[in-house]
Amino acid sequence: MFINRSVITTVAHQSQKSWQDLQTLAAELTLGNRILLRLLICTASFVVGVGYGDRQEFPISLEPLSTAKANAGDGLQLVNLATRLEFALTTPAAITNSEPEWSAELPPESPEPTPEEPTEAVPEPTPEPEPTPEPVPEPVSIRIRAVGDIVPGTNYPNNHLHPDPRQLFAAVQPFLEGGDILFGNFESTMTRSNAAAKDVRRPNVFAFRNPPEYAQLLKQMGFDVLSVANNHAYDFGRQGFIDTVANIEAAGMTAVGVKDQVAYTEVKGVRIGWIGFSTSPNQNSILALGSAASLVKQAEANADIVVVSFHGGAEGTGAAHTRNQTEYFFGENRGNLVEFSRQMVAAGADLVLGHGPHIPRALEIYQGRLIAYSLGNFVGYRTLSTRGALAYSLVLEAELDDQGNFQRGQIYPVLIERSGIPQRSTRSESIALMRRLTATDFPATPLVITPDGRLQLPAPANP
Repeated sequence: MFINRSVITTVAHQSQKSWQDLQTLAAELTLGNRILLRLLICTASFVVGVGYGDRQEFPISLEPLSTAKANAGDGLQLVNLATRLEFALTTPAAITNSEPEWSAELPPESPEPTPEEPTEAVPEPTPEPEPTPEPVPEPVSIRIRAVGDIVPGTNYPNNHLHPDPRQLFAAVQPFLEGGDILFGNFESTMTRSNAAAKDVRRPNVFAFRNPPEYAQLLKQMGFDVLSVANNHAYDFGRQGFIDTVANIEAAGMTAVGVKDQVAYTEVKGVRIGWIGFSTSPNQNSILALGSAASLVKQAEANADIVVVSFHGGAEGTGAAHTRNQTEYFFGENRGNLVEFSRQMVAAGADLVLGHGPHIPRALEIYQGRLIAYSLGNFVGYRTLSTRGALAYSLVLEAELDDQGNFQRGQIYPVLIERSGIPQRSTRSESIALMRRLTATDFPATPLVITPDGRLQLPAPANP
C-alpha cells in the first residue's frame, strides 16, 4: 500500500497552526479530558512525525475551533478534533494552496473498473436440423413359380378321377410353395356340361372334364394364375370354356387366355399383366404375330411386368428340340416358337412360359428376359403318357426385378410316376435334359444351368 505523503504533510501543518487554539481549549477542559486530549495529540504527533514545539505559520487553516466550541461541550469538542484528524489522515484528496515541501513519485493508481451495464443476452441461433435423407427403398424382386400341363384326371366319358385328389399334389407340395406367384397351364375344363365338342370315339381324340370343385383344390394347392389357352380349353365348347373361367375366378385365382384380354395381378406393389396364347382360332393365336405384339404392348403400357404364356409346338419325345422354324403336329401348324417368343420380348414381354410339347425343352435368355420353351407335363392322372422323357417334369422358378429383368432362377426336378402323379425326383433327370437341350439349341445364350438346377447369369466382366 502507498501512503499519500502530501496529505500527511498538510495534516501536520494544520496541526501546528491549530496549536494555540488547542491550548486555549485545554484550559477550559477538566483534568480527565486534558489527559485524554494530550494522549490524543501525542498520538497524532507521533503518527505525523511533528513535535509539540513545531509551531509554524502555514498557509492552510482549519475552521476555528471556537466555532466547534460554541456548538458543543467539552466531549464534543474533543471528538470534533479527533474527527478532523481522522479526516485529514484518511482523505486521499486534501485541498492545498501551495506545493508540498516534498513529494514522492508514486505509481499511477489503477482505475477502478467501471461495472459493465448488463446487456440483454443474445440467444445463439438454433442450428437448422439436417434434412432426413429419404429412405432408399429396398430392391423389389418377384419370384414366379410355374408348371406345365395340369390334367387332374377326367370324368368324361368315363370316371378317371382320383378318390382323394389332394394326393395328386402332396408329394411335390414343397416345390409349389415359396414363390410370390404360382402359375400353371390348366389343360382341362371345369364344367358340368355333357356336350363334348370332340368325337372321343376316334383314336387319339380326348375331351377332358373335371368337376367345378377342382377349382378349390387348385387354389388350396397354392395356384394363383391358371392359363386356359390350350387345345383342350374348348373340349366342351364355348359353354365349357366360360364355366371353366368362371370357376377359376370364383375360387380366387386368375384365368389367363380369354381372347383379346389381358389379365392383371399385383404382388409387392408390382402390377403384372398376363396374356395366354395358343393355336386355337377361339383364343389369342401364336400364329398372328402382329396382333399378338399389339396385345403385349397394351399390357406393357398398363403393367410393370408382362408375362406371356403360350401353348404350341410339336408333341412327344421326338419334339424335344427347339428350332427357329415352324413346327407341325399331325399336319397342324403349331407355330414357330422361337420367332414368336422373341417378338413378344421385343414387344415388351418380360417372361415367356411355354407348354404343349409334353416334354421339357431348352431355356433361353433373350434381351435380358427368360424364355422357357416348354415346361412339360405336371399332372396327368390316368390321362397323359409318362413314357420315357415324357415323365420328366419340373417346377420352374424365375426371379425378376420390378422392371422384369431376369435375376436368377431354379429348376426343381420332378418325375411323374406311371399313374400320372408327380413325385420329387432324386436323380434330377429334367435338369440334365434341359441343360443338354439349352447347350445344343441355344449355344449363344448367356444363361448358365448348374447341375443342381440353379439358373444364373455370368458375372459382369471387370472394366
